Amino acid sequence: MRTLRVLTAAGAAVLLAAGGTSAAAGTAAAAPGPPAPKPRITDAQVDTAVRRLDATVTDMMRRTGVPGVSVVVVHDDKVVHLKGFGVRRVGDQGAVSPDTVFQIASLSKPVSSTVVAGVLKDPADWDRHTELPGFALGDPWVTSHVTTADLFSHRSGLPDHAGDLLEDLGYDQAYILDHLRLAPLTPFRASYAYTNFGFTAAAEAIARSRGTTWQKLSADTLFKPAGMTHTSTGFRAFADAPDHAATHVRNADGTWSPRFVRDPDAQAPAGGVSSTARDMSRWLRLQLSGGTLDGKRIVPAETLARTHVPEIVSQPPATPTSRTGFYGLGWNVGYDDAGRLRLSHSGAFALGANTNVTMLPLERLGIVVLTNGAPVGLADAVALDFFDTAEHGKPTTDWLDVTGPLYAQLDEAGRSPTDYARPPVVAKPAQQDSAYTGTYENPYYGKLTVAATGTGGLTLSLGPEPMVFPLTHYDGDTFSYETAGENAVGRTGVTFSPSEHTVRVEYLDADHLGTFTRR
Repeated sequence: MRTLRVLTAAGAAVLLAAGGTSAAAGTAAAAPGPPAPKPRITDAQVDTAVRRLDATVTDMMRRTGVPGVSVVVVHDDKVVHLKGFGVRRVGDQGAVSPDTVFQIASLSKPVSSTVVAGVLKDPADWDRHTELPGFALGDPWVTSHVTTADLFSHRSGLPDHAGDLLEDLGYDQAYILDHLRLAPLTPFRASYAYTNFGFTAAAEAIARSRGTTWQKLSADTLFKPAGMTHTSTGFRAFADAPDHAATHVRNADGTWSPRFVRDPDAQAPAGGVSSTARDMSRWLRLQLSGGTLDGKRIVPAETLARTHVPEIVSQPPATPTSRTGFYGLGWNVGYDDAGRLRLSHSGAFALGANTNVTMLPLERLGIVVLTNGAPVGLADAVALDFFDTAEHGKPTTDWLDVTGPLYAQLDEAGRSPTDYARPPVVAKPAQQDSAYTGTYENPYYGKLTVAATGTGGLTLSLGPEPMVFPLTHYDGDTFSYETAGENAVGRTGVTFSPSEHTVRVEYLDADHLGTFTRR
């Protein structure tokens, strides 16, 4: 969901930002400064955290009802924990194993930045101009200067989650990238806004410049050389895997059901990777070893290190004593009081997946948590509990009580302030259907059609297929419909202005792009 992916991109910096020095940061500091941080976590402390892990996962699954979880921990280039919990699909007997394939959602971003790091020859190549046919931004100067690093760090000026609602309506990648030029821009390289399709444009441009597809580039550059045999960037590979975890959402009664299917192919580099805990262990080892795996160089150390460096402030400090959160190239980047670098990223599909990776590179310690349930905080909380225990011998707080309410709060923040399920007691009547019916156009969202049902109602149609939504009268010329898809926010308003021949869809208007004009 839109608001939940804000947590995975920026809010997680608040929860997960802490610790260390990357290779790039260490080599760049030529002037005298404070002593370099040193490792602080012993093997015994890691063992303590690992021993607690199974009970932590089991307890959090009991408290949330999340059906399935798979976890891997890597320390000093060794897999020290690898285990599956629960079931792949509610109602079936298939158990989750370390080889169960999960959709990893926005955890795809640091995986994709690893792919690009493997393609580039020099860290400065991250700063090359992004050129992709059909892709432009609203300012020609920005279009001519935007780089891979700008788009991978969400500092292009595109608005938050630009293009995601087009994906929900069924538009393909080409349409979405072409229409980003209509999105309003904030100051270039001076503002942060998490943008799946800006990220996707940069990755697709890299693949195009190499004369191949993103799927093949990912496989040839990372998945095959690293032995990640069950990892893919295509939805079909995930859906066809015999041992894959269905996506689940929580019902009103607290149970979980596999009610939706999430096909993220349009934003494959940003959210379309599927993988297993075992495969992710190999990626973790590569990350924590500076691009090598089993003695073989997979990714250049320098281009990989660049991904771990702050590119922009993603989370300003809320108080004078708070730490700043940064975003690098596909990573949340933070530093703790000891100066240690901590890298993290969460992934969340409101339609049924939540994941987390957290690493302390200086300690050569990392964890990946994969789940097959919509985000309720479990994946983040397991990672936080694990590192808290490694640092202090036991958790200093109940992390699920922190992450769960935060996800719920962000979910509610995306909803309309108007309760369209409760019309005014004395609502003004609607006009005749003919005042509203017809075809409306919008340069960004395309065609909108309002039609009479023949049974006294109206429907609204959007998207290329199109998607059809029954309209419910609210008050006067205002109606509502129930939104659907990854970014659904419950009921949203549809306000007609018959005299002006326009209709405004509240849900689509966050960036002032949601007004349609009748032909």
